[in-house]
Amino acid sequence: METLAFIPSPSASEIHLGPLPLRGYALCIILGVFVAVWLGGRRWVARGGQPGTVADIAVWAVPFGLVGGRLYHVVTDYQLYFGEGRDPVDALRIWDGGLGIWGAIALGALGAWIGCRRRGIALPAYADAVAPGIVLAQALGRWGNWFNQELFGRPTDLPWALKIDPAHRPVDTPDVGTYHPTFLYESLWCVGVALLVIWADRRFKLGHGRAFALYVAAYTVGRFWIEYMRVDDAHHVLGMRLNNWTAIVVFLAAVAYIVISAKKRPGREEKVEPDSGEGGGDAAAPAEDGEPVKDAGPGEADAGAKGAGSAKEGDSTKGAASAKAGGSTKGVGSTKEPGSTKKPGSAKGTERAEGAGRAEGAGAAKDAGAAEGAGGAGAGQAAKSGKSAGAEAVEGPTA
Repeated sequence: METLAFIPSPSASEIHLGPLPLRGYALCIILGVFVAVWLGGRRWVARGGQPGTVADIAVWAVPFGLVGGRLYHVVTDYQLYFGEGRDPVDALRIWDGGLGIWGAIALGALGAWIGCRRRGIALPAYADAVAPGIVLAQALGRWGNWFNQELFGRPTDLPWALKIDPAHRPVDTPDVGTYHPTFLYESLWCVGVALLVIWADRRFKLGHGRAFALYVAAYTVGRFWIEYMRVDDAHHVLGMRLNNWTAIVVFLAAVAYIVISAKKRPGREEKVEPDSGEGGGDAAAPAEDGEPVKDAGPGEADAGAKGAGSAKEGDSTKGAASAKAGGSTKGVGSTKEPGSTKKPGSAKGTERAEGAGRAEGAGAAKDAGAAEGAGGAGAGQAAKSGKSAGAEAVEGPTA
């Protein structure tokens, strides 16, 4: 097979920084994490969150994700690490490649949930913010496969074919040197998914985890056909690679989540993170009717409380009228023996209430004298007319 042009593979899978070797695969993973945290942090702040929150939760999510990704790879490709001629210790050599995105997302979500719970944050809102960053991290991480010359596709002579060294070629095609660069296909697909999620999130204001679900659904579509092109060893179920079946199941679950979530919780969260440093001065205590209470001084009634004192309808009132909602009036006389008059036309013990507040509803008293003590509003209600036996009976004034 003659190829006019091709993409070369690195001659080595590591870069030496002096005496320190830096694996290309590890470098791609690290760069991906930084991009995910940076972009996720910007999106989180834009949605009303606090700076630094995404990085704090990533301290939980990233280690969980790495462990989950490695576990998925080892479990689904156990033949590479266990059995005759295999060394189980190689399962720990994560720098040699082998991270399953399905396990990374699943266990990474568990770590993110722990971090969100510690800060009182809902996981779906956090997932929406970091979704484009995660898929961009995948785009960068796929270049680690290029460094390791792994996970390539079927043989091809296309101009963008990937050159593979003889030591990394499949056993059934040892003489074929160029293959489909599936790492590049998936990397470009991931960039497109990131742009799609960012656009859809701005256009439709996705919330409650739907931006993350869109990322998952879109990624699985691309992963299905890219996985179908790969020629590396994999378990097959009903004639398809295991990862193809996984992509189908995850795609259906993501679409179902989008539909159900849109019906149950439409729109986007108005608040994604509790306010920090909340508090301050004491607020004015509300009165019984919901209005704030002002300080009452001597000789003046509380202007904010309605019905500061009420005269109960009847022949008698117990003691002097009570002042509700705080504040006391001094100098207001109390009516003794209310309901009785010794002298026609005069109420016993009634004194002028100076500054007591205007009596509301004064016109309700039949044939009563003008209510004195006009002043601030809300001072009380005028006494209702009582029974008169040849003389007007006036109930005591209120404070």
